[in-house]
Order: sequence, then structure tokens, then C-alpha cells
Amino acid sequence: MDRLSGAVKNYDWGSPNAIPEFLNVPADGKPFGELWFGGHAGGPTQLLADDGSALTTSPTTLDQLVASDPVGVMGADIVARFGDQLPYLFKVIAPNQPLSLQVHPDIERARIRFDDEDAAGIAIDAPNRNYKDRNHKPEMVLALTRYEAVSGFRTPRRAIEVVDGLKSPLACAVAEFLHANPTRFGIKKAFSWLLSPQTRPTAEQVEQLVDEVAARAAAGASPSPRLDTYIMAMQAAFPGDPGVAAALLLNPVTLHPGEALFVPAGAVHAYISGLAVEIMSASDNVLRAGLTHKHVDAPEMLACVDYVAAPPMRPAPECLSEHCRAYNVPVEDFELVVTKVSEADGSVKVPGRGPRTLLNVDGELTVDAGGKSLLLRRGQAVFVRADDGAVSVSGHGTLVQADVP
Repeated sequence: MDRLSGAVKNYDWGSPNAIPEFLNVPADGKPFGELWFGGHAGGPTQLLADDGSALTTSPTTLDQLVASDPVGVMGADIVARFGDQLPYLFKVIAPNQPLSLQVHPDIERARIRFDDEDAAGIAIDAPNRNYKDRNHKPEMVLALTRYEAVSGFRTPRRAIEVVDGLKSPLACAVAEFLHANPTRFGIKKAFSWLLSPQTRPTAEQVEQLVDEVAARAAAGASPSPRLDTYIMAMQAAFPGDPGVAAALLLNPVTLHPGEALFVPAGAVHAYISGLAVEIMSASDNVLRAGLTHKHVDAPEMLACVDYVAAPPMRPAPECLSEHCRAYNVPVEDFELVVTKVSEADGSVKVPGRGPRTLLNVDGELTVDAGGKSLLLRRGQAVFVRADDGAVSVSGHGTLVQADVP
């Protein structure tokens, strides 16, 4: 069992305070978007000594640890399934404003397009590089505070309700697409028309649409008040961006602490605000079409979109015991297990196997594994190897474990 120090990501949409408060460290004024715990090359996690000091001898990072002994660290069965790379990337995420309207590719497209970009000579760290690796990126967020997002397409009937009654030319054009074909093909035509470089609306057209949305919200006449609120927040952050208008076709999502949202490959989404833990396949492949200062490639993003309209996927936890609940999703790369304990419970076994990342999200906990006993305060994390065996926890608080099912 090894202590971890997460890789900081100062994305411009991040909160300057949420993650520093979570870690109980001083804020430095910079936006603090994510904290990564994983072996991905985009942000490998540092290993720490048991007392929290920096290591001076290799391995000093989690990816180096995995490479030094893949079978011992991950287990023979997981190495056989995923190779010698940790299958998941575990994060803390803290959006303070809407982040990019985005989608993640499936694994087949990721492999093909990664190789295409390599063959084209696009450097892996180039700003215009879409594919950072050859993996898919399904993901799940588990809210630690109120967490807001848009995810997946509304049914055509619900989308029509949102745009009907708005009189701006842009709203009328979207409504015309949906009335003419009230199926996923109508959704596809409207969404593609809004985001494609050849047909995307002007900033003035988007502003006129949002003014109408704001007026009906103020009048209490909105068919979807939360969505209208999100639309106005997007416009405030990215005035005139076509992604603001495209979000009218998406489902609004509000998570309360302990609630989860799963985003499969192909699902359009944008996170808006809150603090959450996030688990995903070990990938950083993000295709963006708006609401960002980063590279936008609308045609590539649109080519990966799943246009089936459905409610957001919100996994209900499975109760494994009095103390433990698991959030399972339809991918083999990861799962989350949440364990809550009090002093009166004594030592509680945490189910799981293989490579496990454990993060204290509340209270003060002692984790026992591999012959070690380590104290974790809120925001502190450890990595447990497969050959460390069983894990138990005591104290008072909440432990979130990322592992491989």
C-alpha cells in the first residue's frame, strides 16, 4: 500500500477553492479543475513514503510502479484483460463554470484515429491533437456536493417543448427540424446544423435566443427551468458560442451528494458546477464542439455522437453490506465502492480486488492492507496492489474506492 499525491490540473473552468478546501491546503488563486490519481501519461500520480514525504528512489510514480511488476500490482487476470496499464483513471473534479460540450469516442474509433494522427505527424501534446491515446473513455461522476450537468439528448417531444414558444429565428429553425422529423434523425439534423462550421449560428443569433430564454425564465414560463438556468450560465461563460444553443436539445442533470451519473462513449455532455469524484477508463480523449478555449473539432465530435434520445444514466448503488455500496456500470474497466464507517463499527472489510485506489472524502480513517496501517484525512489517497490482499478501514468517515470489477 502506497500513499499518493494527485496530479493537479489547473483548467480555466476550475474552481479556485473547492479542491484546495477538500485537500485542506491554501488556495493559490489559480483555477483548480481536476486532481488525477492514475498512471496516464497526461498526469501520472506521485507515490509518497508512508509519512507523506517524497520518494527519492524509483518507482516514484504510479505508472512506474505498475511497469515494475504488472502481475503483482494488478493481478494476472487484469493484466491478461488490459495489459500492463492501470485500466482506470480516478479523479476529483470541480467545475466552477460550464466546461466543454464534448463527447468521448468508442475504443475502435480511438485506435484508428490515434494511429491516423500519429501518421500525420501531429505531436501527442499538440494543441490540435484530438486523440491522446488509443482507449475509449466512458466515465462516471459521483457527487460530493450538488453537481450540475447536461447529458444526452432529450426525447424529440421534450426538445420541441423547450423550443416551441420562442420566436427568435434560431429557435424557429430548430423547432422546424424537430417538427419535420420528431425522431433521433431530427435531433441529429438540428444538433449537426447548430455545430457544423458551415451552418453554425452567429454570436448575435445565439444572444437573441438566450435573451428569449432569460425572459421566459424570469416570467416563470419555462418548460424546463433548470435547463434555462444552465443555458444562461453557458452564455455568461462563452457568449455567442453555438454550444449554448445546442444545449437546448440536452437533458439537464442535478446530482445530490451520493448520486452518480454515467456517461458512455458517444454521449454528449457538459459539466457545469459542483465537486465530485470521477472514474473513467484510462484515457484523455475528449472531442469538443464548443464551450471551451481548447481545441474544437466539431466534425470529428459529431462523427462520434450517439443520437439516441434517453434519460441520463444514473446508476443506483448496490448495497453490498451494512457499510458498503457499489456503483456498477456496463463497462469492464472500473467500478466505485463507497464505504461509510463510524468509531463504533470497528474494523470494516472493503470489498474489492486487483489494483485499488482509495480516497478519503470525509472524516478521518485508518486503512489496513498489505501489512501496513495508514491514517487518511479528507483528500488523502492510497494505492493498494493486487498482492496486498484484503483491505479494511476503521475510524469515522467515508472512503471511495476505485477498482476493476
